[in-house]
Amino acid sequence: MCVRESAVKGKFWRWGYAMHRYRWLVLTLCVLLFLSFALFAQKTPGILKDNGFTPKGSESDLGLIQLRDELGVPLTTINLVYTGDGLDMTKQEQQMAIMDSLSELKKLPYVENVNFVAAPRNEGHLNVQAVNVSLDLDTDPALEKYPELKERVQPPAGMKVYVTGGPAILHDMQEASKHDIAKSEAIGLPIALIVLLIVFGTLVAALLPMIVGLMSVTLTLGITYFIAQHQSLSNFLPNMVTMLGLAVGIDYALFLVSRFREELKVQPNVAEAVAMTCQTAGKSIFFSGIAVLIGLLGMLFVDLTFFRSLCLGGIIVVSISVVVANTMLLALLAVLGKRINSLQVLPKRFRKQESSQFWEKMAYGVMKRPVLLVILVGGALIYAMTPIGQMKLSVPNAEVLPPNYESRYGSDLLKTTYDPRMTGPIQIVVHTGDDIWAESAIRQVRTYGDKVKGVSGVKEVQSYLTSLGQHTDAELAGMLKAPGVKEQIEGAKLAKGHTALLVVVPENDPDDPSTDGLVRKLRSLEREGLDVAVTGGPAYRLDIIDRIQDEIPYVLTFVMGITYFVLLIAFRSILLPLKAVLMNMLSLGASLGCVVLVFQHGYLADLLHITSIGYVSATLPVIIFCVVFGISMDYEVFLISRIMEEYEASGDNDKSTAEGLKKTGSLITSAAFILVVVVGSFIFTDIEIMKALGLGLGLAVLIDATIVRVMLVPALMKLLGNANWWAPKWLRVKSPIPAEKP
Repeated sequence: MCVRESAVKGKFWRWGYAMHRYRWLVLTLCVLLFLSFALFAQKTPGILKDNGFTPKGSESDLGLIQLRDELGVPLTTINLVYTGDGLDMTKQEQQMAIMDSLSELKKLPYVENVNFVAAPRNEGHLNVQAVNVSLDLDTDPALEKYPELKERVQPPAGMKVYVTGGPAILHDMQEASKHDIAKSEAIGLPIALIVLLIVFGTLVAALLPMIVGLMSVTLTLGITYFIAQHQSLSNFLPNMVTMLGLAVGIDYALFLVSRFREELKVQPNVAEAVAMTCQTAGKSIFFSGIAVLIGLLGMLFVDLTFFRSLCLGGIIVVSISVVVANTMLLALLAVLGKRINSLQVLPKRFRKQESSQFWEKMAYGVMKRPVLLVILVGGALIYAMTPIGQMKLSVPNAEVLPPNYESRYGSDLLKTTYDPRMTGPIQIVVHTGDDIWAESAIRQVRTYGDKVKGVSGVKEVQSYLTSLGQHTDAELAGMLKAPGVKEQIEGAKLAKGHTALLVVVPENDPDDPSTDGLVRKLRSLEREGLDVAVTGGPAYRLDIIDRIQDEIPYVLTFVMGITYFVLLIAFRSILLPLKAVLMNMLSLGASLGCVVLVFQHGYLADLLHITSIGYVSATLPVIIFCVVFGISMDYEVFLISRIMEEYEASGDNDKSTAEGLKKTGSLITSAAFILVVVVGSFIFTDIEIMKALGLGLGLAVLIDATIVRVMLVPALMKLLGNANWWAPKWLRVKSPIPAEKP
């Protein structure tokens, strides 16, 4: 008892006591904050206009900027894809009808050019005709003008039109994001409430975690609204905030409410119960929140707005969840007191009996055969990781949306109808020392172009020189001086001043891995004294993937290293944090292997309403690792913290393991189930990245909270024995001196 009493006087105990004392003031401030931010929270998804995948500062990004600034190539284009059943869309009659229907669109001041896609068609696709609309707008203004553009696109009689391209895809992603948030809440929250009712048996106790989750999400989205006024943020942020906020907020509140009900039975008054709840569960929540934040901070190593946005949203919502649980929820518990058990909704015989020995028997059962279980369970999880070895990464565009969205359907039609090698070529921006029309510059560009053409994997090279036919350098210089020729080339945006564009058509599709190799070859090619930037769709995609893959070692080292250090301080043990990190890697790897099977290979894709696209989004391994690593650590913190409490009281490793699992097993399972339901509901939403994240995170938590925490952890605790608690003297857990036997 002396250990417990000494712990009572800690900072968390004093904080909990203060929350009881000032409970009405705390609740009033929380209500005012909620009302203030709720209005802005609703507006947040509509103002986020960046998909976050621009590899800023990369060679491809700089090359695209040079094309815009020096040659006038528009960075923003929308594609209009027309179809007509029974119509030959290649005939002049149909094409004239299409152009006539776009007369109002052409009048818009920011519409720079409207022309038909000139790429070769795939055989047998004559009923489709695509139009490129070039806009003199950057991405954000183009997105704002999109409704006006869309309104002026009306198909001729007998035709249908699908609008796709950058602004259309971003617009649909915004709409999908709003729809996904509402849909995930409609699926996840009712099921979470049912689970909470089963766990607590009373309506009052069950509603408190729901309040904490909704409060955390609302405050975060409200804060994000103001940040987005000054900072470009990804439109995936609201989905991440909703997913994490509901899952973590409900979980934290579940542990806090459960501990409060337990303390009410042993403490002399409500104030002491609130203080002790904060000292125990509140402290665990604080450390688990730090573990989640460490995982999320790992995303900052990847220099993409997408990761910075998700990191920002995740950090804010997790921090607010910890704060709300340790302020508003403690104040609510202080106000409610024993009324927390009011409004019973389930007969007592259906409620969890606290005297149940199931988890204790489970722990002792596992500890009877620890070696066998470690081999079998560990082997199964390692086997589940094997699909990661065949994982193919790519960067989705319209593919993040399901086919029923107009921009996705139009994009698929474009890829089916036209040769993708021509619609998405590699572009090389060439800068010469002399004027591009001079014979010396022509010689340099031509020599370099011939080298490019000789690279394995290049189908053809087009430039302002190839457009004039085969001639000598002197002849080309003379031809370029002819009236109107220079103007025509500049109008086609092929050359101007000291800048020229070389269009490289690869032999294979832009998404083929061999095209990545081709981009690397072109970048390593001798440049003949020219300043060269290799850009275009394939190079842009490669730069994104490289930027992610190059930083993965730093992400892993940071997250695992800092997590180990924090848990070292929390558990005061050398081996326990190491075991926690390794266990997390097992559950995480197994879940990522399942994501590869579903999204890349298509297993169970139809059942889960997933469109398998033959690859995994390059962003997913980092997101799943960072989010799962932090959240899975929650259960390790809650379980080991309780085991440590028991060990400090008894000094018996086996008994403390069994008692810790007995007292937290049902809570961890319930919390994990709620989290799986909340994040798993995103599997049935629209945006593919969030579907994959929902599947990966849900599976990882399910594996972690069942197989790992219930089986592997007790088995390893048994195998390691008292070595679990070994640490240097200044850090070591001090076991109480056992009483002498009579």
